Amino acid sequence: MNVANTQVQMRKGLLEFCVLYIISRGEVYTSDLIDELTASEMIVVEGTLYPLLNRLKSSELVEYRWVESESGPPRKYYSITEEGKKFLDTLAETWKSLVQSTTQITSKK
Repeated sequence: MNVANTQVQMRKGLLEFCVLYIISRGEVYTSDLIDELTASEMIVVEGTLYPLLNRLKSSELVEYRWVESESGPPRKYYSITEEGKKFLDTLAETWKSLVQSTTQITSKK
């Protein structure tokens, strides 16, 4: 069994929650999202993010708007929808429960 593969799968499982959380703090440009995820070691391959953002958009959890740029092509800025906020709240509750359960299990010797 490959521990690195398991670690990647664990990160991927939390990626949607983290992406929604970052977007919920305010409108965000894709490269800023990538930078924060990379700095937090939550994303290994940037190509993982774009399909996730498309799924979130298709599910109406996030929306985006195009903004013209003076120094290049237009930029896509993401924001969370009301439905996305509700979904994120549910994920946050699930996360708290998982942390509590995991801590309970791993604290026993």
